[in-house]
Amino acid sequence: MNNRIKRFASAFLAISLVVGLLIPALGGASIAQAEPANPLQKTVEAMEPGWNLGNTFEASGDETSWGNPTVTKEQIQAIKDQGYRTIRIPVTWNHRLGEGPNYEIQPEFLSRIHEVVDWSLDSGLTVILNIHHDSHWMMNMENERDTVMIKYTALWKQIATSFKDYPHTLFFEAVNEPRFSEDWNEDRPVYFEMVDQLNSTFHKIVRESGGNNKTRPLVMEGVTASHSQARLDELYKTITKLNDPNVIATIHYYGLYTFSVNAAGATTFDDAAKKDITDTFDRTYETFVARGIPVIIGEFGLLGFDKSVETLEYGEILKYFEYVTHYAHEKKMPTILWDNGQHFDRTNLTWKNPAFHEVMKASLNGRSSNSQSDSIYLRQGDELQDVTIPMNLNGNTLKEIKAGDRVLAAGTDYVLDGEQLTLKKELLRSLLTDQLGTNATLALTFSYGAGWNVHLIQYTTATTRNVEGGSRDLFIIPVKFNGDRLEKIEATYAAGGNAGPDSWTPFLEFGKSFQPEYENNLITLTKPFLEQLKDGDVQFKLYFWSGATLEYKMTVAGDLINGFSPEMEAAATASPAATATASPTDAASPTVQPDSTDKEEGNQALIYWISGAVLALIVLSAGVVLYRKKNRK
Repeated sequence: MNNRIKRFASAFLAISLVVGLLIPALGGASIAQAEPANPLQKTVEAMEPGWNLGNTFEASGDETSWGNPTVTKEQIQAIKDQGYRTIRIPVTWNHRLGEGPNYEIQPEFLSRIHEVVDWSLDSGLTVILNIHHDSHWMMNMENERDTVMIKYTALWKQIATSFKDYPHTLFFEAVNEPRFSEDWNEDRPVYFEMVDQLNSTFHKIVRESGGNNKTRPLVMEGVTASHSQARLDELYKTITKLNDPNVIATIHYYGLYTFSVNAAGATTFDDAAKKDITDTFDRTYETFVARGIPVIIGEFGLLGFDKSVETLEYGEILKYFEYVTHYAHEKKMPTILWDNGQHFDRTNLTWKNPAFHEVMKASLNGRSSNSQSDSIYLRQGDELQDVTIPMNLNGNTLKEIKAGDRVLAAGTDYVLDGEQLTLKKELLRSLLTDQLGTNATLALTFSYGAGWNVHLIQYTTATTRNVEGGSRDLFIIPVKFNGDRLEKIEATYAAGGNAGPDSWTPFLEFGKSFQPEYENNLITLTKPFLEQLKDGDVQFKLYFWSGATLEYKMTVAGDLINGFSPEMEAAATASPAATATASPTDAASPTVQPDSTDKEEGNQALIYWISGAVLALIVLSAGVVLYRKKNRK
């Protein structure tokens, strides 16, 4: 799915959630929790966990054009060996079709899909095969209904016929996230009617194609695979009209929008993010499962992963994965992880972030434990005190805490009182070094579930510097992080109003408007953020995970942007000599004013370093842009 459209879609879903609470669903509020018997329900429940072979056969070129390696039998077997039971194979068929009206699928491509489906079935996986980004050519269905339906019919007739003798462990999915305009927010009656036509036509084609297709499990979704009540209700109407016990409903879930992309200051898996999960899954369960229609969550993850798995703080991602997987399991709806290559390394056949996998796997049979935060920030030089961390034990007991090979002693090194874990100051003193940053990692294990790490981080207050000669193409805020890490940024105009592409909030979106680079001690403000700025003063407030905050100011005049650090301005007032700076270079290489307190860093070394960093950023940014254009869902 396109990243920008997904953000619009998720924003709409957040709004529709609130509307769904105010306007009772079609009988949804009074539905009993007793589910009518449907043998397919047990089959569906046995499909968890599931994994998407993303950014592969749905890519706009060949299967490697979006950055993933060629699919191999070993990759498929590795997914099975990791405990996965289902593989969803998204396929875009459009650029593999001949001319109309037959729209013949290229024989070599169809053979390749057969090969991967065969590998998957032979490994013991259940397979979901769909038509994926073909939904793009359906967008104009309102004006070209006959043309779209001829192509859609021809495509599904070929797929159904080709796989009709395959076992029932192969499922067909009608279409991925169907939509009919760039605006995902509209619930026009004609949109519901067109999705109904697509699903009903798909059902008729498959059932009439014979073989095992007469009773093959079929998967259908509503407009955009949305979980808004209105769209769930319309999909329910279609499925009940078909009167077929072998039809499954599906939705996609990417979390509360603001949390999912790290926007509007939503940086933690808080009560709002948790409520979005429970409301969504309750709504979906009551509409379908409680009425005897199984549900598959065909895609789930976080929208921020389209930029980086570091869009959100690591521990908050783990808490999200733990709760999504747990609650979906409680509601008997299997989840299928969206993986476009950022999770499972398909070359080395290992997890890039093993903790993600472990917490999701454990959540299928119970709860994992965690803490309010996975980091403890200690200011260097402050007198040490005992530190208490609120825990979420989720019914488990703490078994052990280790710092490296050292097993900590309960009662001496730490005390657990209910769900309050206190680390003793003597322990902290023994673990701290003279270095800034992570000094130690405490590994907690529990009576059940995945382990949990708590990082001890030593820091001093971060500092910023002045910048001269920035432009709307490039501006960096030099930040000496001093062991601290950036949580969020607030940007407002001194004259009033929010600065940034999302004017509804003063907080900037991670990756969209800014990106911290800890190794290089800078924060890059993106071109989309810079281009939309109005002339005048922009006030920034930088929030750090330690709880510290810093002010920063930018002055924008046409294409010229200068940055001002309050601490440097204060130092300049106290000592005018401290303001000496090299002459500005061109706009592409802003000059950073030196900090007179950093005696170990010469002015020329700093200028050379910044210039090199800027050039590297320009090259890197160009590469990222080209990569993202190819590597989107």
